[in-house]
Amino acid sequence: MRSSIVKAVVAGSLLAGLSALPALAEFKLDGDPKVAMIIFGPKNDGGWSQAFDEARVRMEESMGTKIPFVDSIPENATAIRPPVELFIQKGYNIIIGSAFGYSDTFKELAEQYPNVAFLNGAGITNGPNLESFYGRTYETQYLCGMAAAAASKTGKLGFVAANPFGLVNWTVNAYELGAKQINPDATTTVIFTGAWNDPVKERAAAEALIEQGIDVIGQHVDTPAAQIVAEEKGVWSTGHHRDLSEFAPKAVQCSSVWVWDKFLDPEIQKIAAGTWEPSPYGAFFHIGNGIDIACCGDQVSEENKAKIMAERQAIIDGKHVFAGPLADRDGNEKVKGGEVLGDGDLWQMDWYVDGVVSQQ
Repeated sequence: MRSSIVKAVVAGSLLAGLSALPALAEFKLDGDPKVAMIIFGPKNDGGWSQAFDEARVRMEESMGTKIPFVDSIPENATAIRPPVELFIQKGYNIIIGSAFGYSDTFKELAEQYPNVAFLNGAGITNGPNLESFYGRTYETQYLCGMAAAAASKTGKLGFVAANPFGLVNWTVNAYELGAKQINPDATTTVIFTGAWNDPVKERAAAEALIEQGIDVIGQHVDTPAAQIVAEEKGVWSTGHHRDLSEFAPKAVQCSSVWVWDKFLDPEIQKIAAGTWEPSPYGAFFHIGNGIDIACCGDQVSEENKAKIMAERQAIIDGKHVFAGPLADRDGNEKVKGGEVLGDGDLWQMDWYVDGVVSQQ
């Protein structure tokens, strides 16, 4: 993901108060649906942007039509507007974006073109014809944490992450909670690189974790550097964004993967049918509806794989990863028994569960 999504910490804190927003006006698409996509990074970046492009290709097959795109579009209005407006001039009336930093410009464009539908991954702006969307990655990272503990011989897990804010902290905590389902004594040591895409720092972090005796490394960053280091050093790993066994086939035991088309296909069908009702809060989807896991590697036994898949189904059926009673690592109650953590608290998560060791 991109560095500027750090601003989402502030934006996410608004979720708790969004219930006061009025219902959005009904939207009707003008003409037959024609879809185009704006991709933040290079379409072959190995991570976030490539996951969008791969979804685009699958959508072409499912929809029976070509979906044009432009990639490497940075998060500023002067870069975003020209390709979007060119697509609209050519008759494309469903525009899919892929970056938090597109939020404000997509909001302006949606107001300027009320008969065009806009969908934006990782965005935070919404309107009658604009819906932002993101996935509950704590669910998939919980399952990857289970796989990590199943593969580990030491119970000492590591995690390479970008920045310590809500949507990263929930993946770290979920990873540790998942690991405890397999090994109650498992720990997760996290190192923050301060950047989404810095393979040099990610490599250094992974090497530092291995030097501490850690034998499985997870991640919430954009490159496969940690997985490559794990393969070189003969330890194990789990990935994020895509199935990173592509880069480290021996090391990777599980990946949290985006399958954007699982969310986008039904949304586009609703838009075409005139039944689309974009949420004023944006879409925040669960596993199986835009995000999932690629699991499991050969270090995960069949018994543990069955446990992971059973937990996956339990989450689909309504289990919440952050269900009470739940305390932070200092013993402070965060979720009471019988309750679950609300979405606003998820986005503002600034604490760690017992077993997480945080390092800068």
